[in-house]
Amino acid sequence: MSDVTETDVNATSGPAKKGMPKLVLIGGGAAVLLLVAAAGAWFLTQSGGGADHGAEVEVAAETAFYDLPDIAVNLNNSGGGAEFLRLRIALEVRDETMIEVIEPRMPRVLDTFQVYLRELRPSDLEGSAGLYRLKEELLRRVNLAVYPASVDNILFKEILVQ
Repeated sequence: MSDVTETDVNATSGPAKKGMPKLVLIGGGAAVLLLVAAAGAWFLTQSGGGADHGAEVEVAAETAFYDLPDIAVNLNNSGGGAEFLRLRIALEVRDETMIEVIEPRMPRVLDTFQVYLRELRPSDLEGSAGLYRLKEELLRRVNLAVYPASVDNILFKEILVQ
């Protein structure tokens, strides 16, 4: 009978040993998951401090906008009918004093824009990539025309291709 008792003891202790490593793995996985979540939460709270947001709002409040007159040009459409581009643009600058520097140079800016825009083809303006390239090129040209002043951004108020 002692043989039967040993077999029964070994049979009952066998599955208990197999269940224990599963519990350790699950517990260890949960602990690692909690550590990663805690590290992520700490990182987010440290990188997004409240004092920094106040400084960003102040910088945004100092920006000024200067509306350009409407621009209408014929597009370069070789062989086809006439196609037109109409733009309403605003310039974003750091502060009001920058506008005082830009205003006397505005004829140069408009001339630069007219020359560039008349050479565009309708296919140059297709899709968001075309508009992004247009925006970047106009920004580059306006900054060359108004130097030593600088324009931070070109804002499209209206774009019409007809």
